[in-house]
Amino acid sequence: MEIKQCEFITSVADFKQCKDYGITEIAIAGKSNVGKSSFINYLVNNKSMAKTSATPGKTRLLNYFELNKGELMLVDLPGYGYAKVSGGIKDGWDKLIGGYLLGSKRLINVFLLVDIRHEPSALDKQMVAYLHHYHIPFSIIATKADKLSRQACLKQRREIAKTLCLGADNIYMVSSHAKKGKEEILIHIEHLLNTYK
Repeated sequence: MEIKQCEFITSVADFKQCKDYGITEIAIAGKSNVGKSSFINYLVNNKSMAKTSATPGKTRLLNYFELNKGELMLVDLPGYGYAKVSGGIKDGWDKLIGGYLLGSKRLINVFLLVDIRHEPSALDKQMVAYLHHYHIPFSIIATKADKLSRQACLKQRREIAKTLCLGADNIYMVSSHAKKGKEEILIHIEHLLNTYK
């Protein structure tokens, strides 16, 4: 897939406000500060499309980005697991994420982002268990691959695969900073779109 155009469509604070745009959706999920906004910006080739922040937990909404005038919708989910967020807001996020994941009629895959430098957290494991439980297809995207050597990245990929009980081939290594891994992701997206046509 070649991404020629990306447009921000809307932000949603309550899953009841989620609209069916009639466009296939891929959701972007992950812990706060794992690099979701940077990943989206790298993917769509626009540094300022998704707002990045040094403050974890900044994204509190579902953000919809339309690619190639209706070919695909990326849906950026709020980051989970940031301790400084109050309980009430956290509950709202959980409802928003769960409401979207179970309610979307167009969702074909969740790109679950994990930091390649660390073992997946308890919350990452919980998210994988949730996706398995509800039979929601997902792919693991290991971000920040520029922070380790190639050998260390491959070792960490095997560790992440073992921890999440997945094949290492199901984990895509990317670095938005070093501009690595985008081609594999775009090929994967194209494959997903062709599979769900």
